[in-house]
Amino acid sequence: QVQLVESGGGLVQAGDSLRLSCAASVHTFTDYIMGWFRQAPGKERDFVATISRDGNFRSYADSVRGRFTVSRDNAKNTVSLQMNSLTPSDTGVYYCAARTGSFTLYRDRYTDWGQGTQVTVSS
Repeated sequence: QVQLVESGGGLVQAGDSLRLSCAASVHTFTDYIMGWFRQAPGKERDFVATISRDGNFRSYADSVRGRFTVSRDNAKNTVSLQMNSLTPSDTGVYYCAARTGSFTLYRDRYTDWGQGTQVTVSS
């Protein structure tokens, strides 16, 4: 298992940028594919981005592609989500997730989750 702690959320205005970080407490961080998901009020938790173990492969939801960038630092056991050109529709709780096994976008295949960090974008 891996313990995940997100940070970096906050209240910003539309058009602003924000960078989320997730610190993983685990012996071998490179065993894990890392993902970001978000949950808006009253909605399901949706896929945002994922990154492979070595950081060479990334995938994004259509709604964030071109605005968000996921990256990881395997030396520091961290994964980050750089969010640019934020809009009110990006508002929600952002969760970091981890899984071993194959690269996937599917929420239910991630086994470890952080507590989430709130991102609120005002218009």
